[in-house]
Amino acid sequence: METLEITEQSIQKLEKVAGRLRAIAHPVRLAIIEMLSLTPKMSVTEIYLKLDIEQAAASHHLNIMKNKGVLEAKRDGKKIYYSLQNTILSDIITCINQCKDC
Repeated sequence: METLEITEQSIQKLEKVAGRLRAIAHPVRLAIIEMLSLTPKMSVTEIYLKLDIEQAAASHHLNIMKNKGVLEAKRDGKKIYYSLQNTILSDIITCINQCKDC
């Protein structure tokens, strides 16, 4: 049986992954990810209007995901556009949604 070597580097990597999972573990954040998988670039205004939430709430959720490396933000004039840092994330969520025991 092969043993798993736990190093400081592997622990740091697992902590980073766990942080990203915590960052997406909210219904509004999952909805944002689903929207961005369908429309790869959206402004804060587009996001909060489509979700029918306050602008401050949308910005809060977007910042959490941006800070954890889930989303990237790019400014274009006065607007900030968000997109998925890695589109494979939407595949992971699709996989979880297809779980039969959920």
